[in-house]
Amino acid sequence: MLFEELGLSAELLRAINEQGYREATPIQQQAIPLVLAGQDVLAGAQTGTGKTAGFTLPLLQRLQASGSTGGFARVLVLTPTRELAAQVAESVRNYGRHLPFRSTTIFGGVSINPQKTKLRKGVDIIVATPGRLLDHIQQGTVDLSAVEVLVLDEADRMLDMGFIRDMRKIFKVLPTERQTLLFSATFSAEIRRLAADLLHGAREIQVTPENTAVERVSQVIFPVDKSRKRELLSHQIGAGNWQQVLVFTRTKHGANRLAEQLGKDGIRSTAIHGNKSQGARTRALADFKAGKVRVLVATDIAARGLDIDRLPHVVNYELPNVPEDYLHRIGRTARAGQDGHAISLVCVDELKLLRDIERLLNCAIAREIIPGYEVDPRIKAEPISNGRGQRPSGRGRNTGGHRNGNGGGRKQGRGGPQKSRPGNAPRKNTTGGKRRRG
Repeated sequence: MLFEELGLSAELLRAINEQGYREATPIQQQAIPLVLAGQDVLAGAQTGTGKTAGFTLPLLQRLQASGSTGGFARVLVLTPTRELAAQVAESVRNYGRHLPFRSTTIFGGVSINPQKTKLRKGVDIIVATPGRLLDHIQQGTVDLSAVEVLVLDEADRMLDMGFIRDMRKIFKVLPTERQTLLFSATFSAEIRRLAADLLHGAREIQVTPENTAVERVSQVIFPVDKSRKRELLSHQIGAGNWQQVLVFTRTKHGANRLAEQLGKDGIRSTAIHGNKSQGARTRALADFKAGKVRVLVATDIAARGLDIDRLPHVVNYELPNVPEDYLHRIGRTARAGQDGHAISLVCVDELKLLRDIERLLNCAIAREIIPGYEVDPRIKAEPISNGRGQRPSGRGRNTGGHRNGNGGGRKQGRGGPQKSRPGNAPRKNTTGGKRRRG
């Protein structure tokens, strides 16, 4: 279906054309008419399906139709991470370039003062992470009384990261009469409960089968001893002449160490994770997209929301503790109709994690033995450690970063020092659980 058939305004169609798009994706075809009609929507969509444009385009048109509210925000988009917030904000700017609306992005890890300045000048659209937005609410520097539409983007990840308490505090200051759009990669019981609380007369759409991997991604397992993973990775990058590779580790320390080791192998690499400043993360991503860096080593949360066109290779250097995170990882490749390649380096310690992933996929992933890297059968499995000083974990939720570093939460130090809780320590995944601090 062409965008011209979806009832969008001339200004939006002009911006879409300038971005080089003509045909709407399935999520856009289903979501845009519903949002334009003012319906609440519960949408199941993996990353790479075009969901961001699926809500930004009709929201911009709704702003066109509703007129001015004197500088008060009319649209609020909540996202789990800084990177996803930046991506949504970029979409708003690109598609709204011929419209007079002002938007701002609010997240932690950067100074709050420039954000206050923009809010004082008045904005129409706010894209925010929950923790930093709550800081503004508590300081009285943001007014959400005129919000007409609330969007929860990647709501499943926000719940996984422990943001539910912050989110509920934000919901309390929003108008009860509003349109709400909830996007989630999966529809867990927690997501269903949240939707029941927030949505009214919602239309449900699902553009990908629940909990299935991206069909255009070829997946393969390379069995290898843990001590030889880095050697095998360097070998594959060199032998295959891979020029752009996104590599996932479980921990921030592991990401730093691997990037440094690959650099010693002559492969220019950099790491991106929650302990990096926002400036460092932005530079690392820009260098990777520009081809200045060959390998980007990332933890799960830091990579959430990364939008990299034509990314050919994703490597699971370490399998995630949660099977669903495997889907999010490999969903970084095979975007926009491109084919992708996902490989996983699996040692004996990770065989249970692999079984859980294959159970989720409902199929076995192909194994390939690389000559010279055969597994030593004498090596016995050991418990998986989730970071320095952390107890081993089997299936705890692995988030790969701390709250303030990734979700834009409030600064540490209120009420005294807080103990850091690494994001990949096990915890209960419930909407009523404690908010992750860090």
